[in-house]
Amino acid sequence: MLVGAGSARRRLAQVALLAGVLTGCSGAAEDDARTSASASASADATPGTSGTAVRSGGTIGAAGSACPLPVTFDIAKDWEAEAIDTGAGGGDGSAAPDSELAQELADALLHQGPVTAACEVDAKPAGNIGFLRVWTGEPGEDDARAVLEEFVAAENGASKAKYSTFEAGGLAGAEVKYLVTSELLEETKEESALAVTTKRGPVVLHLGGMDTDEHRAMLPAYELAKRTLRAG
Repeated sequence: MLVGAGSARRRLAQVALLAGVLTGCSGAAEDDARTSASASASADATPGTSGTAVRSGGTIGAAGSACPLPVTFDIAKDWEAEAIDTGAGGGDGSAAPDSELAQELADALLHQGPVTAACEVDAKPAGNIGFLRVWTGEPGEDDARAVLEEFVAAENGASKAKYSTFEAGGLAGAEVKYLVTSELLEETKEESALAVTTKRGPVVLHLGGMDTDEHRAMLPAYELAKRTLRAG
């Protein structure tokens, strides 16, 4: 996570960690756990069909929760949510980024299309490798589909996007299933995202994962979030 405090070593380590997880390669732990199953990603990104139910581990998004957001939704049991601090320096007297390079890298990783990273929900405590990440933006004229299209267009290696619509909690949203190909790792995996617009701006929920198998294993948690989505 990026937080606005600490020594130069801690800052650069945090930026490096964020660089890994936001591009689907969160470091040595994922590399060690990676299996050949990821090479079997389908030619088209199709919705997962897992019937596995997940229990709610609580609701985030409201003021006072781990991640105050324009929406609220349930996270799966044992998943851990943490807000992403995008400020150059904390109001608590924390230091500004230790170098312009670190700031530029952080800025590039924290923004995708029209939205900025606001919260990540870590699946590792529940036994999976990946994150449900929440991105937020400023109020505007774009509808949910337009926001989602810009989000996907800004992701390197994205292809085979299939869009659909959904409704939850009085919100009308757009959803996409797509593939992401990493030239560095020479592999393709499935990813999912949804978007809604609120009076406080657009919100994108994105589910990645170490590989396609991990992504599909985490889809029930993603579906729980979508099903319980409400305006904040």
